[in-house]
Amino acid sequence: MEGLIGIKAHTIRAWEVRYNLVPPKRTATNIRFYNEEDLRTLLNIVALNENGYKISKIARMDRAVISDLVGQLKNELNPESLQMIGLCKATIAFDEPEFVKVMNTCIVEMGLTKTMDLVIFPFMKKIGMLWQTGSIDPAHEHFASNLIRERIIIEINKVGQPKRSKMKKFLLFLPEAEMHENGLLFARYLLKSRGHDSLYLGLETPYSDLKKVADSYRPDFAFTVLTSLNLGKNVNKIIGKVMDHLNVPLLVAGSLISEFDILVQDRLTPLKNVRDMTDFLEYL
Repeated sequence: MEGLIGIKAHTIRAWEVRYNLVPPKRTATNIRFYNEEDLRTLLNIVALNENGYKISKIARMDRAVISDLVGQLKNELNPESLQMIGLCKATIAFDEPEFVKVMNTCIVEMGLTKTMDLVIFPFMKKIGMLWQTGSIDPAHEHFASNLIRERIIIEINKVGQPKRSKMKKFLLFLPEAEMHENGLLFARYLLKSRGHDSLYLGLETPYSDLKKVADSYRPDFAFTVLTSLNLGKNVNKIIGKVMDHLNVPLLVAGSLISEFDILVQDRLTPLKNVRDMTDFLEYL
């Protein structure tokens, strides 16, 4: 839970002891928990505290006043922080209209690339970790990921195919056991918006199919994304296995690439963040 609202559990407990601020519920076996309304209130409290309000003052307010103050702060809050809070609240409540509204606002104000870099990818990473640790239900992660997926596809379809004299061909795929597709879809958006061609194979592509498809399509580059925490420290082993089945340069992105040391190999280009991806495409 602390990962979702962005503040440590011991800090929340100190607030409870000192100010009786959002006391947790307890199960029949005395396990602490917060319901959806409590989590929304904690998100609002964190927003106020990060913007100059002392906890001692917030503790004297009722929840309606706290909510109203956060609403008044919308023009002063860091935009990315505000949108992150909005996405978290909507995910906790399974509130699709609100989630879509927040995401749409981000894209209108910042564009898809900046939205993915500053809001969506950090949000997805946080939700994935919370799922793995059991802090939220898998349904929360699925809810958010599928709405993000739908919106990226809409943005892909909006892009006309610009004419480019030096168009490159990219084979896009996720290897076996990798099912997190949004990063790969975003790569397809970047490539299309810059006039490159791509063949999209999607998630869990069998290794045995890679060489067959590459021989037929003849890409200039292969591109994959490694995100699943289940892959963990096997990331270099998986990259090696992918390269054993391909004879073209491989671009590999995703949160695991930024978190683990990637072994240097010929034909391999690790892309640790969105800036690395856009820079690579600019220099093609």
